[in-house]
Amino acid sequence: MATAERVSPAEISDNYVFQRNLFAYHKAAPLIQGYVLEIGTGTGYGVELIAHHAQRLITVDKTDPPVDFGKLPNTEFRKLNAPDFSMFGDSVFDTIISFQVIEHIENDVLFVNEIRRMLKPGGRFIVTTPNRRMSLTRNPWHVREYTCSGLKQLLGGVFTEIKPQGIYGNARVMNYYEENKRRIARWLKFDVLQLNRWMPRGLLCPVYDLLNRINRRQLLRTHPLLTKHIRATDFSLKAASDDCLDLFYVAA
Repeated sequence: MATAERVSPAEISDNYVFQRNLFAYHKAAPLIQGYVLEIGTGTGYGVELIAHHAQRLITVDKTDPPVDFGKLPNTEFRKLNAPDFSMFGDSVFDTIISFQVIEHIENDVLFVNEIRRMLKPGGRFIVTTPNRRMSLTRNPWHVREYTCSGLKQLLGGVFTEIKPQGIYGNARVMNYYEENKRRIARWLKFDVLQLNRWMPRGLLCPVYDLLNRINRRQLLRTHPLLTKHIRATDFSLKAASDDCLDLFYVAA
């Protein structure tokens, strides 16, 4: 089964995560201008949303996305493994966005320093990442997760202006979240050796992907409307706090 870390609208069981991530693109789009770099193309579902707001867009990822970039003449895909941005010079971009990526980066200090290097003076960095306080279990694909203060401290090392916001869900979203929370708690009861806590990340990832995919599809079967009816409009953006689902920070 494909990793649940790369969500797609084609996989209905991913709808909750997909709509949550799509909401971030909708909120970032009006903030984007000029020469734009997206770090983390993923399956490419957000590229068209942001491309229309950019004079020129470069989107990068370590794997090729299933996107026809010929439809977007101002957009170019490049393959790289962050945080190696040596192909880009200093003070190049007006806006850099990176959604659900920083938690995967081993050297996050280097990552944000490279972003600051590539931004023009006055340029803007828009980043999203899961809020650690709301995570339901250990995700072995994540090197670390951030709290509100933790991400602010990291960004504050290189940026002078930081706007800490969070992505929240309405009752429909939180009903899904709570049902998923109950289901994961039941799964964890079978982990009597607590492998989820101490197993090396590389070994745990395929197990996590399998169980995560099974859990999402079972939830879809047992609660189809709860899964299918969530839309990007069910999410909102306001000041970051411990009960937001994702952190959405803008740094300059």
